[in-house]
Amino acid sequence: MKVLLVNGSPHKNGCTFTALNEIAQTLKTEGIDSEIYHIGTKPISGCLGCGSCSKLGHCVIDDKVNEFLELAKNADAFIFGSPVHYASAGGAITSFLDRAFFSAFMSGNDAIFRHKPGAAVASARRSGTTATLDQLNKYFTISEMPVISGRYWNMVHGHTPDEVRQDLEGLQNMRILARNMAWHLKCQEAGKKAGVPMPAEEQIVFTNFIR
Repeated sequence: MKVLLVNGSPHKNGCTFTALNEIAQTLKTEGIDSEIYHIGTKPISGCLGCGSCSKLGHCVIDDKVNEFLELAKNADAFIFGSPVHYASAGGAITSFLDRAFFSAFMSGNDAIFRHKPGAAVASARRSGTTATLDQLNKYFTISEMPVISGRYWNMVHGHTPDEVRQDLEGLQNMRILARNMAWHLKCQEAGKKAGVPMPAEEQIVFTNFIR
């Protein structure tokens, strides 16, 4: 079993990484593999709304999004980490997730995410974390993904990695989140071995309010 952790900060080894690394180390003690994927610092375009992904099977913009989706096919769970920018997720991770989830859905590859547990982590100097978590969690709830929580909202505080390491409660919650994720994955695996069927699928119905 493997968890793919996405570092949505422009800083590869900054505060968001510090939180994700705490999770990765705890997952290791639980026998769960993980990988931290950094979205990098190159510009990430928002969705163009062109619909090409439905024909190509991937996003028409060939960048980190397509690279991530290839990795995601072999992942069993996801944790997305973002710094707080103006009381919301950073622009890069927002564009990244908009395109990743939309192109997976439109290309018929939504099984990349469906029924795989997901969690969001927010890193801030001071505030805006809960709004960021609300934003990120919506990617999971539209994709039939179980949302994994800790004992508190999944956040850390600090202006530098050293300050984050002083947020003992925040780091403890990262460890609790990791153990909850590991438990959920092990329960899913046990259910499969016991022959518990996956939820029945229905054809999607779209209801437009203006006709």
